[in-house]
Amino acid sequence: MVLELKNVEKSFGEKKVLSGVSFRAEGGRAFGLLGRNGAGKTTSIRILMGVFPADGGEIWLDGAPLDRNAVRFGYLPEERGLYPKKEILDQLVYFAELKGMDRAPAVRAVDRWLERLGMAEYRTKRLDTLSKGNQQKIQLITALAHDPDIIVLDEPFSGLDPVNAMLLKDVVREEIARGKIVLFSSHQMNYVEEFCDSIAILGDGRILLSGDLAEIKRAHGRDKLAVRTGQSEAVRAAFGAACSEGERGELLIRLASPDEKQEAMRRLTELCEVDEIRVWEPSLNDIFVEYADDARGEERE
Repeated sequence: MVLELKNVEKSFGEKKVLSGVSFRAEGGRAFGLLGRNGAGKTTSIRILMGVFPADGGEIWLDGAPLDRNAVRFGYLPEERGLYPKKEILDQLVYFAELKGMDRAPAVRAVDRWLERLGMAEYRTKRLDTLSKGNQQKIQLITALAHDPDIIVLDEPFSGLDPVNAMLLKDVVREEIARGKIVLFSSHQMNYVEEFCDSIAILGDGRILLSGDLAEIKRAHGRDKLAVRTGQSEAVRAAFGAACSEGERGELLIRLASPDEKQEAMRRLTELCEVDEIRVWEPSLNDIFVEYADDARGEERE
């Protein structure tokens, strides 16, 4: 499957929320939709799912206009929407029936997912008796029980401890391996970077950057070296303002030109005992901050 948003536009009153948003997501690959608060992520998702219409543009699936009656969506919203006083099984089956399942298959599917997520013992419990993390897993079942074709996960790891986060990772990988289109929207860049093959960064309702994540990283300026050494003060003294500390604790040395890599490496090995030296590759967080900050600066101007 190939999902495409093409030049989608949306305004609320006089406020322009989306300005020609286009991106492409493929089955069997996870796609990350990123942006600061107010960038247009939620509006894009709601238009994709038919919550409200776009003012312009198109949404295509496999080369034809999207027919929402012929494709199943699974949606995990950032703001949870289950009934705290209701029995878990009853409401999960109810949501599966709303998405087109008959009751008997819905019960079987819900029970399979409760077992898969280690929640079978809570089958007849009320939702408000569960921890926040377990409530998150129940919410996830509403997005997956009806076997959707397109899965939209908005801040899926919120409230999960490391063990449950690992379980969710496994589930997401299984859905990707089954050829599903999986869209992530999250501020937790480490999870997006772990899962997503391609991304789009939104800012002020427009696409700032999109494409294959590995290619984006390779195309990023390779004008920094990452260095690990027990003699960091000597490196700082030698390279001055060109030297800074990276988010992983290594020293980053910015070069005037990528052509200076070999000379800088030679200088470093002569200066001190080096544990590691490599061309620095930006993390997704680095890339996001750069583009989001640039967009914010344009807004101020």
